[in-house]
Amino acid sequence: MRFLAFVAVVVTSVVPPGVAVGDVYLTGAQEVYPTGTYRLVYQTVCEEQQCTAYRVVTETQYETRRVVNYRDVWETQVQERRYTVQRPVWETNYRQEQYTVLKPVWETRVEDRSYDVVRNVMETQYREERYTVQRPVWETAEREEQYCVQRPVYETHYREVCKVNYQPVTTYKTQYSDQGCWTTQTVCKPGRVREGLRWLSARCEVDPATGQTVYHRGGLHWVPIQGPARYETQRVWQPNIVAQQIPVTTVQAQTVREQVPYQVCRMVQETAVRKVPYQVCRMVCEEKVRQVPVQVCRRVVERVENKVPVQVCRMVQETATRQIPVKTCRMVSEERVEQVPVRTCRRVAVEREIQVPHCVQKLVPYTYTVRRPRCVVYRVPVDPCTGADLAPVGPATTAPSTNPMTSPGTTFGTPTPADAGGTDATSGDTAPPSLPSGSTGSA
Repeated sequence: MRFLAFVAVVVTSVVPPGVAVGDVYLTGAQEVYPTGTYRLVYQTVCEEQQCTAYRVVTETQYETRRVVNYRDVWETQVQERRYTVQRPVWETNYRQEQYTVLKPVWETRVEDRSYDVVRNVMETQYREERYTVQRPVWETAEREEQYCVQRPVYETHYREVCKVNYQPVTTYKTQYSDQGCWTTQTVCKPGRVREGLRWLSARCEVDPATGQTVYHRGGLHWVPIQGPARYETQRVWQPNIVAQQIPVTTVQAQTVREQVPYQVCRMVQETAVRKVPYQVCRMVCEEKVRQVPVQVCRRVVERVENKVPVQVCRMVQETATRQIPVKTCRMVSEERVEQVPVRTCRRVAVEREIQVPHCVQKLVPYTYTVRRPRCVVYRVPVDPCTGADLAPVGPATTAPSTNPMTSPGTTFGTPTPADAGGTDATSGDTAPPSLPSGSTGSA
């Protein structure tokens, strides 16, 4: 076996460049034995081998988990609330006040307001008019008529009626009311401005248009005169907004279902015959004469004497005294108690189960076939004189070995695993790498 490995190294060293080891190549190397001459022939054979690999398979699995959620639960409680309110207490005092009033003095004058009145006088006249009238002459006849009669047929059915019952519920709401009062205020109104004659002394004034000084002589001039002012008393409302708790009663509806019988009327149609009298109108022409009144209008002018007394008012100033009531408000504190509904929230834990998906990867084995190349060496006897082959190239050619260097029982020309053990292209039994997922087993 060591000898064959030595021969393989020698042959490899003499193989020309570009020639693969697995190709069949006849070298010039010869082995000379006492019984003959041989040459080595190299041939590549493939052996099939079953290999097992693993591929990754992903699966979805569900895991049951218990989850705790919190739910809000609202509860209503009634709490007592005490508060202090300010109640107004009004006190009335009087103070004396002197004021000036204008007392009207009325004077009567007579004015002539005569006017002309145009009156229409209607006169009636008559004229003769002839006209033709159509006088109806009615005649009675009968005809036979068929009519349909609807006869009622009553049936009893039942239906479901929703009845609403109402229950009173009392709540409180805040209402603001105005508890103000009327107060008295005195307002001064200026008098009316009128034009009047007044003596003005001589003076110098600057003309605004030209900017020059102009001299004005003294005399009577028309100037605006301000009338005396008057005082009026008026009542003014002074507001006072007060908050109050007003109970409000509402009605809540509750639905109740009941079976109520009801009558259904179904009309059945029947045919009947009757005699129907009817009127036939025939118009007859007649000529008549009538007196038609005609209204004629005539205009008459009359003078109406009208003496109208006119009241003229003259204001006279007088001083008067009056008592003015003054209202004073004093706030009194009062303590009140009210029931206030308060809503509180409480969180309640609710436990439930959920399915949580997650991916799991596992290795699934599969088998495939690979072909492993192996180099086989043959010994072919050759003629030492001519160099021709003495036997065909192939594994069937065998020759006994008389070389004392070879082990007994070794057959030349037939490849054995021991012969090619040192020249295998892929030494050892190392498994090939795993094929990708989904590939077939054959290589």
